[in-house]
Amino acid sequence: MLGKLFGRGAERPAAVPHALPVPRKQKNGVYTLRALGDTRVLALVEAADAGDWEAVKAALAPFDLGRDHQVLGELADLDGVQDWIGRAVEEDEEHRATALLISGTRHISWGWEARTAARAVNVTQEQWRVFHERLHIAEEQLLEAAALRPEWVTPWRRLLTSGRGMSLGPAINETRLDAALRRDPLDLETHVEWVSQSQPRWGGEPGQALAFARDALARAPQGHRLGCVIAMAHIEDWVESDRGDCLETPEIQAELRDAADHSILHSAYARRPGWQHDFNMFAMALSLAGERHTVRRVFQTLDGAFTKWPWTYFAEPEKAFARHHRRA
Repeated sequence: MLGKLFGRGAERPAAVPHALPVPRKQKNGVYTLRALGDTRVLALVEAADAGDWEAVKAALAPFDLGRDHQVLGELADLDGVQDWIGRAVEEDEEHRATALLISGTRHISWGWEARTAARAVNVTQEQWRVFHERLHIAEEQLLEAAALRPEWVTPWRRLLTSGRGMSLGPAINETRLDAALRRDPLDLETHVEWVSQSQPRWGGEPGQALAFARDALARAPQGHRLGCVIAMAHIEDWVESDRGDCLETPEIQAELRDAADHSILHSAYARRPGWQHDFNMFAMALSLAGERHTVRRVFQTLDGAFTKWPWTYFAEPEKAFARHHRRA
């Protein structure tokens, strides 16, 4: 199998430092990735879950939270952070920017939890009220964090999400996009967020997101994870379409193969904490496109590691991953 994955005579990639042991897999050969698969991230999550701000700061030492969206996302999605992070914002002047960043990002996720994933017409007035209340807090805190640490990109990427939720309009969101890309022109998460915002359901034009993604890939060096933006652009097109087989064309299959070879399957690709998220994006896009060769390499490399995003577009995400994993 290694020969198929890495070529004849090729060596297996070196073990990722700080990697969490793979847990016992389910009967379908799948397991859910925890804490980005990294022991240091797990220590951070456990400290945050305990509400221990001093331990959180210590666990953050190996990471740059102003640039690492995935580590920040682990804190944003952790229920209960909102109960104690406000004290850190008010009491820890030295680390106020970090506390503001964590709190603002958590309030966005917390806001969407209140809104739910229901269609807008099915969201109650009370849900809308709580949603906007939490996003308003997020906006204030993230803007202050960005002012305190002007080199950070993560506040601006998250402000794109809150701006979309609050319907602030294209002028404000484009300004925020420019602010993020000035700080990191190749930032994947910013590009993925803009691909989503460029969809017709958010006021974009058909084809706009894919054109943006193709321009980004053209600027990305070989081995850079920005290639995942092509996968997400096609997934978003599938979400928009009323045809489940809309990606099953030779042209799309070839584009996805080329993007994968340019990015995650290139020898220069670096496996950082959470690299499995990048592979899951391509696994889903290639599966939807009916591609039969590169998708096998992607699933084999994942070896059952499932991440909820972007499979949440399916009604039963893990079952969808397992089904496509089995077919590959």
